[in-house]
Amino acid sequence: MQVTVEISKYPLKDEYVKPIKDFIDRVIVVDGITVITNNLSTQISGDYDLVLSIITKEIKNSFEKFGKSVFVMKILSGNLLED
Repeated sequence: MQVTVEISKYPLKDEYVKPIKDFIDRVIVVDGITVITNNLSTQISGDYDLVLSIITKEIKNSFEKFGKSVFVMKILSGNLLED
């Protein structure tokens, strides 16, 4: 099953660019998914299990590395980037 996740990260600190860029840099190198970024969010598409496992792992890494942040996600069944 294919899925597209739109995710936005809001670090709860004055220096917010580095934590956001770090998250994007870690997911963009994963084989088997498509990642598109814009000024408001990041869209990640691919196999459901792969996409959700990457997001779960990288949210945890972000919390451990940078502390408190808010993540907002929308999950769509299907690959929005290919339809």
